[in-house]
Amino acid sequence: MRISRDLGRFSFDRTIIAILVLVALLAGARGWLAEHPQHDPFAPLDLNDPPGWATQRKLAAMRGDPQECRAVLERSEVAFTSLPATGEGECARPDRTVLTASLLAPNGGPATCPVAAGTELWLRQGVQPAAQSILGSRVARVEHLGIFNCRRVNGGGAGSWSEHATGNAIDIAAFVLEDGRRVSVIGGWNGTAEEGAFLRQARDAACEVFGTVLSPDYNAAHADHLHLDQAARGFGGFCR
Repeated sequence: MRISRDLGRFSFDRTIIAILVLVALLAGARGWLAEHPQHDPFAPLDLNDPPGWATQRKLAAMRGDPQECRAVLERSEVAFTSLPATGEGECARPDRTVLTASLLAPNGGPATCPVAAGTELWLRQGVQPAAQSILGSRVARVEHLGIFNCRRVNGGGAGSWSEHATGNAIDIAAFVLEDGRRVSVIGGWNGTAEEGAFLRQARDAACEVFGTVLSPDYNAAHADHLHLDQAARGFGGFCR
């Protein structure tokens, strides 16, 4: 009987210790998430924070809530203008957001708010640090090939609709640096070592923000641009 009581007490003590350890771990995790809100799926998104585990999903989720997305832009001190809804059917655009103080050329928009927010976050937290560290100069202008285009994927008459059909995508063609250099995707991807490294780091940084990122590594159709869109692709998105 004594052995039985000792074993029971030992089992009870182990349970208490396990509970205490779990509580401590949870408390530690909450504290860590408070210091790293970019990883917390419940923390308000702020574009001044670096991308984290939850960033991409937060941005994609706001596709259906442009008002919340615009609140993120305001909280992050991003200048923008909201335009009236337009279009119909597969090319309806209920969310048209223009970044009014962006590096994009031509002017960035109108796009869906998640694309606008993702682009701003990518430029702040990914592109500029990469340009400074690899090329020794910040980016002054980002050239793009377009945002809205009411068409199906690959421009065909059948098949799924492109994210461009609703302005939920942007194609990036080149980066113009403050020192005057221009690094294009088509010329730099297999150009100098520095240009290639910068463009690939910019692509990888976009993968932390956008649901889909397609580069020259994907296929020949993307040899001259980086395609970035905010379609919900599940955890981790699609990055090539």
